[in-house]
Amino acid sequence: MIKNVIYLFVAIMLFSACAGKKSEPKPNLVKENFGTLETGETVDIFTLTSTTGIEVKIMTYGGAIVSILAPDRSGNSENVVLGFDNLAQYEAGTPFFGALIGRFGNRIAEGKFTLNDETYQLSINDGPNHLHGGITGFDKVVWTATEIQHAENPALKLTYFSKDGEEGYPGNLNVAVTYTLSGNDLIIDYEATTDKPTPVNLTNHAYYNLAGSGTILNHILTLNANAYTPVNETLIPTGEILPVAGTPFDFTTPFEIGARIDQVPGGYDHNFVMKSVADGEMIFAASLFDPLSGRIMEIYTQEPGIQFYSGNFLDGTLVSGSFVMNQYTGLCLETQHFPDSPNHPNFPSTILNPGEIYKTSTIMRFGVGE
Repeated sequence: MIKNVIYLFVAIMLFSACAGKKSEPKPNLVKENFGTLETGETVDIFTLTSTTGIEVKIMTYGGAIVSILAPDRSGNSENVVLGFDNLAQYEAGTPFFGALIGRFGNRIAEGKFTLNDETYQLSINDGPNHLHGGITGFDKVVWTATEIQHAENPALKLTYFSKDGEEGYPGNLNVAVTYTLSGNDLIIDYEATTDKPTPVNLTNHAYYNLAGSGTILNHILTLNANAYTPVNETLIPTGEILPVAGTPFDFTTPFEIGARIDQVPGGYDHNFVMKSVADGEMIFAASLFDPLSGRIMEIYTQEPGIQFYSGNFLDGTLVSGSFVMNQYTGLCLETQHFPDSPNHPNFPSTILNPGEIYKTSTIMRFGVGE
């Protein structure tokens, strides 16, 4: 009798505990294996999900954004960046799809610069020039990942140690990039330190298509920039900073990308100068709107420039599922310091010195409009 009473008491307590226990929240940061490189290195992919339904996938190879699922005005989610669902296609080579770029985002003329009376020769990988960190830039290395679980804002910290002399750059560089998904905001925080003076200009190279298909020519672009840096035939800045007023580079008010693209030889691939950036100030940089889906992306940054690239060199050779990536099927809005800055004293400096901390942040905010 006593034993039966004890069993009954225990059963009641267990039932009460289970009844009172709340269901576990859906994980907002999930790690999976994404494959193995030919070098034998394992690559992981992380899925960050926000409370508003935005989903971002980031892999450790190149620290690349693989996909961003965002809802349209009807609540239907679509991937709004160019990318692949398998590692093999990334390893075979892409035009920097979604990747972290470094040490130096954009071009350096002939891969040369002089710093403290010493001339450095970087690797050449874009005609006569150095582009996006060189032959094996930050986009082609495996980053070390640390998950930051949070009930509201999942985050992923990626770190990489760039050795002195890598791609020709001076100094050992410790780099940390943190992706945080907060509501409708994807926040990228960059940080770096060095033991020798060296140029540093980090950015992300995501290709956006807010419709999820077709071209970006009907997207409406606004840039908070009243000037741009014109370029020569190899896309190196001439050193001039010219007003956009009265030119096809004027996006100070919303304008359809395709309306004037024929007036820009080769398409847009230019650095735009932000109207006003105080040191460390976060400002509005750009907005992109797709009238068909209603999706909007706003960009805020602490950087003095933004590179608008209209996907001119996409040629249909890359395919993801049924999506053929032809010219103008994606565009880039890369927050940055100006291209070839080490060779232009009138441009904001990109030199990081020992004892200093390189810190900058960019926010991509997704939403819908009419």
